[in-house]
Amino acid sequence: MRNDEFIDVTALGAAGILEAVREGRIGAEELVRALLARIGADEDRVRAWAFLDEGRALEQARNVDRVRREGHAMGPLHGLPVGVKDIIDTADMPTENGTVLHAGRRPMDDAAVVERLRSAGAIILGKTVTTELATYSPGKTRNPVNPEYTPGGSSSGSAAAVAAQMVPVAIGTQTNGSVIRPAAFCGVYGFKPSFGLISRHGILRQSRPLDQVGVMARSVEDLAIIAEPLMGFDARDPDTRPIARPDLHAVAMQEPPLPPAFALTRTPNWDDAEEQTRLAFDEVADMLGGHCWSFEVPALFRDTWNWHRAIMEADIARSFHHEYEEGRDRLSPSLRGQIERGRRVTAIDYNNAVDRIGAVSAAFDEVFDRADALLTVAAPGPAPHGLESTGSPDFCTLWTFAGMPAVTLPLLRAENGMPMGLQLVGRRGDDARLLRTARWLVRRVEELERDAR
Repeated sequence: MRNDEFIDVTALGAAGILEAVREGRIGAEELVRALLARIGADEDRVRAWAFLDEGRALEQARNVDRVRREGHAMGPLHGLPVGVKDIIDTADMPTENGTVLHAGRRPMDDAAVVERLRSAGAIILGKTVTTELATYSPGKTRNPVNPEYTPGGSSSGSAAAVAAQMVPVAIGTQTNGSVIRPAAFCGVYGFKPSFGLISRHGILRQSRPLDQVGVMARSVEDLAIIAEPLMGFDARDPDTRPIARPDLHAVAMQEPPLPPAFALTRTPNWDDAEEQTRLAFDEVADMLGGHCWSFEVPALFRDTWNWHRAIMEADIARSFHHEYEEGRDRLSPSLRGQIERGRRVTAIDYNNAVDRIGAVSAAFDEVFDRADALLTVAAPGPAPHGLESTGSPDFCTLWTFAGMPAVTLPLLRAENGMPMGLQLVGRRGDDARLLRTARWLVRRVEELERDAR
């Protein structure tokens, strides 16, 4: 860093870091040292990390600095520190999946997303806390906004680490609401791309039809920056396809050709949203005025929550059969209950539920002929008080089931000061347009708030 310029690198997002590293205003080692100091000062309060090897992180940073110093080609994420959820395999760090049954587990190979991060020049800072086998039983993480509240789950540590400025971006996963919900509770941006855009090879499997990889950051631009290099075909994940990678960042940064239109979407479980959530949502609708129109998801979609549960719990029973048979007394009552219910799901109910995924996604096509995105809420309310639960994922379930891209924007604030998220949902496969629309909405709300002051 130049002597005449001070940069608080822990406050920089991905875009700012990449620019500063590329221009030589900061070095990767300096950056990592600052983030490690931030973690050292706040980890006892937040508890976001499952594994952190300072020596290994600094070694990666020095290698990145050497590449730049010697004039070699730099990848799109050159020098960017990333937190990785502890169900994603890393060959040089443990991956313990949030359970004592996997304590000390050391994978032989990196997961596909870790391979892509490293090849793009990113620094794997450490492993972030997950809930037990990425289900509902909480880990040790606290909400950095107020440690008396849950950070959400299952990507608890990833959301908390980004919110606490311990790392600029982090990787999570979502089978129900495990990226969008914790991002909303912790007040950061979260993005779950369309199903099949990011390989899940080397990631703990819960449910093949539902498991999806997502990212968390502190701006829409940063979401695009970190997600784009992760996307692409991988023969090791049969649900990825050999199609062109979406040009997320370039499109997200464009001005829409016309002001976007939003479908204000009330789902069949809308009554489960807290009154303050509904009121805040209505305020945003009033702000947008003619840019939005009301859409109520038909009641027949209510069965989607049952279909999702049948698939998820049956697959959890299968995926965690060994853990249940060999160590059920060391599993939480919550996970044991899911496995035992999953064992009772019939083959016909499971297959019928899977068959409905495509139909549910296609049923929204007509809405997207009129709207650039569906606008809804990310959770029933702000993070619940207490650490015994990770909160309800039910306002994410429909979109996860359908494999549609979703992003949460930290634009709302609860009566108690805790953050709440607005959720935007896009047409399946139209991820770049969704992020462009999200960035427009953030700027629009900020402009209107400034004008109102």
